[in-house]
Amino acid sequence: MDVLGLIDEIEDIVETAGSLPLTSKVLVQKEELLDIISELRIKLPDEIKQAAWIKEERERIISEANKDAEQIIKETRLKLEELVSKEEVLKEANERAKDIMNKAQIASTNLKRSSLEYSDKLLMNAQENLKDMITTLNENRTELRKISASVIQENHVAQEKEEK
Repeated sequence: MDVLGLIDEIEDIVETAGSLPLTSKVLVQKEELLDIISELRIKLPDEIKQAAWIKEERERIISEANKDAEQIIKETRLKLEELVSKEEVLKEANERAKDIMNKAQIASTNLKRSSLEYSDKLLMNAQENLKDMITTLNENRTELRKISASVIQENHVAQEKEEK
C-alpha cells in the first residue's frame, strides 16, 4: 500500500472508531495506528527515492541534450570544412554553416529548455505530494495527541471519582 493509502487507512480508523458519549472524541486501537505509522515510516523513503530518480532523470536528459548539441555542432563543423574549396563555394558554405549553427543552437536551447521544464514539473509534483503528505501526517498526529490527552484526562477524572 502506498503512503496515501496508509493515510486513508488512518482516516478510516478514526472515522469508524467508537465515539465517547457527548464528545467528538473517539477511541482507537493504539497498536493498529502505531502499525500504520511504522508502515508509513517504511514507505516514505520510497517517495524520497522517487524524487531522487526524477532528479537523476533530469540530469540525464540535460546531459543527453548537451551531447546531442555537441554532436550537431561537430557535424556542422565537418560539413563546413568539406564545403571550403572555391571562393563562391566558400561563401555559400559559410552561409549554410551559419544557418546550420544557428539552427543547432536553437534546437539545443529548445531541447535544454524543454528538458528543464519537464524536470521542474516532475520535481514540483513530487514536492507538492510530499507537502500534502506531511501536512496530513501532522494533522493526524495533532488529532491523535488530542485524543490521547482526552483519554488520559478522562481516566484521571474517573480515578478521582473512584478515590472519593
